Amino acid sequence: MEQKNRLIIVVAIVALMAVAMLASFGRVIFAANTPEVVLPSSSEGPDDISSSNAPGHNYQRVEVNTRTVTGVVATLVRPGSYYREVTVETFWNGGSSSSQVQVWMDGGWSHVRQTMPSGVVRHDLTGDDVLYYWYDGSQSYEQAPADEKSSDLAQHIPTYETVLELEPDEIISAGYELRGELPCICVEVRSGPAQSLRRFWVSVDSGLLVSAELEEENQVVYRMTAYSPVQSPCPADASFALPDGTVLHTVGT
Repeated sequence: MEQKNRLIIVVAIVALMAVAMLASFGRVIFAANTPEVVLPSSSEGPDDISSSNAPGHNYQRVEVNTRTVTGVVATLVRPGSYYREVTVETFWNGGSSSSQVQVWMDGGWSHVRQTMPSGVVRHDLTGDDVLYYWYDGSQSYEQAPADEKSSDLAQHIPTYETVLELEPDEIISAGYELRGELPCICVEVRSGPAQSLRRFWVSVDSGLLVSAELEEENQVVYRMTAYSPVQSPCPADASFALPDGTVLHTVGT
């Protein structure tokens, strides 16, 4: 009887080990066969961006069209700390102007330095729901309430996340496209009383808007581009101080 009991215990232990091993290998097998949803990276060329799958890779490409683009845009996240440069152009009959913008972003604070066509330099410092602004050479500054869109407004660029708030019929085209050699999600929107045409190109690498256009009456009246490399994190020597020397934020804190 004692030998029989020992045999039963041994059989039970072996069975338990077999179940555990099966469960472990089952998770591995399941994970190995579960496709990963990914976006194209900057290492892929134009042909790769338009393809749905790549041989030898176990993932499924996210197809971007007018029905799916809001879901894809919702997965993009802007870096929390970076520096980059932006060019903003405006066009009218018989002329145009261009402004150069530098942007430092870190820890919820942004410092925008804009060189206007006249040569005047304006600074906008945003954080803690307050916007501070002043001009080069001045020791005084003004302030106003700020929200999550204030930094983009200071840069004179659209907040591309507003695409998430659009009605489906306002999005007339969407897909992957190279813009300035950067792989982007492109969205074309027609909305508003004047039925203006807006285009957004959002980098799938950085989650930042790298280009945008506004077209009215078949003429481009606004364009922004930001094709230069993004520095992330923000340089340690970036300044988030008012013109009187008051430091409102230090990088990395």
